[in-house]
Amino acid sequence: MRITFLGADHEVTGSCHYVEAGDKRFLVDCGMHQGPDIYETEEIPVAASGIDYVFITHAHIDHSGLLPLLYAHGFRGQIFATVATCDLCNIMLKDSAHIQQSEAEWRNRKAKRAGGGEIAPLYTMEDAQGVLELFVPCHYHQKVVVAENIEIEFYDAGHLLGSSSIKATLREGNEKRVVVFSGDIGKPNRPLIKDPEYITEADYVLMESTYGDKEHGDPKDFAKMLAQVIDETLSIGGNLVIPAFSVGRTQEILYFIRRIKEEKLLTYVKPDFPVYMDSPLAVEATQIFSENVSECFDEEAEALVSNGINPIGFPGLRVAVTSDESKMINFDNHPKVIISASGMCEAGRIRHHLKHNLWQAKSTILFVGFQVPGTLGNSLLNGAKEVHLFGETVNVAARIENLPGISGHADRTELLKWIGEFKSPVKKVFIVHGDDAIVDKFAGAVQERTGFDATAPYSGDCFDLLTGEKIKEGSRIKVDKTKKTAASKAASNVFARLVAAGERLMRFITGCEGMANKDLAKMADQINSLVDKLEK
Repeated sequence: MRITFLGADHEVTGSCHYVEAGDKRFLVDCGMHQGPDIYETEEIPVAASGIDYVFITHAHIDHSGLLPLLYAHGFRGQIFATVATCDLCNIMLKDSAHIQQSEAEWRNRKAKRAGGGEIAPLYTMEDAQGVLELFVPCHYHQKVVVAENIEIEFYDAGHLLGSSSIKATLREGNEKRVVVFSGDIGKPNRPLIKDPEYITEADYVLMESTYGDKEHGDPKDFAKMLAQVIDETLSIGGNLVIPAFSVGRTQEILYFIRRIKEEKLLTYVKPDFPVYMDSPLAVEATQIFSENVSECFDEEAEALVSNGINPIGFPGLRVAVTSDESKMINFDNHPKVIISASGMCEAGRIRHHLKHNLWQAKSTILFVGFQVPGTLGNSLLNGAKEVHLFGETVNVAARIENLPGISGHADRTELLKWIGEFKSPVKKVFIVHGDDAIVDKFAGAVQERTGFDATAPYSGDCFDLLTGEKIKEGSRIKVDKTKKTAASKAASNVFARLVAAGERLMRFITGCEGMANKDLAKMADQINSLVDKLEK
């Protein structure tokens, strides 16, 4: 029984953990890196076809975004997640596949003009649709017997609609170990969703540390803070552009704007100001929020719904679904609020709105979430004077603001409270999902606070869950940015898909033993004929 750390180790994104228990192998999360890699990330140590299950803590792409790639490489097992996470992954993974294909098409147009080679998308829409067929929806607090030796239970993590911490009970022979995967732990008293739940029993805990060195400070009235920025921007004729993740953060902003309009919190701007939600994904996600009220909404939001009030709807909300509708927003000369994705400005329609507004001194760009170092959002927050968008240099004249404390992540005090609720003697706490400069310090803080042994593993580190000992040390090598290119990554991905196809064919051939000689001969001739054609 052992665990191997693969992603979000001494880094903030790309969560992925590989566990072996008896004859079963599973992943907890299969996330995509966002922003530059800091360390070399080790590959999953077995073929994708050899993985039996995946457990997903929540739908954010840095926790679920490589599931279609896993499918493309041969995975056909079951994927367990909460009901709302299944609903959100259904739209988010297809949206991600669309982005992958669109980006590959754009790169290929440029490469063709320059005489370069073709780049394949990381994965396709068919891969996303295929992997979505493997999801198994689960309710919170439902004990799910995954296999004879594996039982899991989902607890509300309070980070996103459907987000969870996962308690896995593993058995091997006469031994039993309880391993808790925190997922992303939410901040208490957020709008719409419930507070994070505490778990009290575990032998091992994998714990996120995104804000392990930060404090959110005293509770703030974000509706009033947002109202002030709207007042200051729209009253002078500017646009307020809010980069926000389509799922979670966009719905929170809509909740605050509903309050602003309803409670008349503005001084200079009339309550009927226009608000554009420019993200097809956000539109679909907002509908999913409305469909998961009873299991995921907090008491305040449930009360609004019971009284016939839509917590995330209001007069003046305009939705842009098509690309033409999105383009028309920037032809509207009226001062307005634009909410668009992605939240870190790395992709999506937000980049077009930045191109149209960054150079305008009257406009404001308001960040409402964590910005990973190396992303465009992080650069703007840190005072960039100019940025590059769509091959052009854009001067930054707009006001750049941050709404502090609105993060969906628990801060240092809240994280320490979460781990402090464990009553049983935890054998080891693994600190993951944190910046390289934070994780070791936060591990020390956990050890000092709880007395539990705490460590921050690197990608490739492997621990025996029966003894608690490290049995393999992974990579401490930092990424050489001169070696990895989009083209080389794409080529590697395509070759891996070819290998996976070959492995699948071999499994099929092995299963044919005992068939009639006539049928075996026919299949052999067909395979040889195909290889002959490919070799020409």
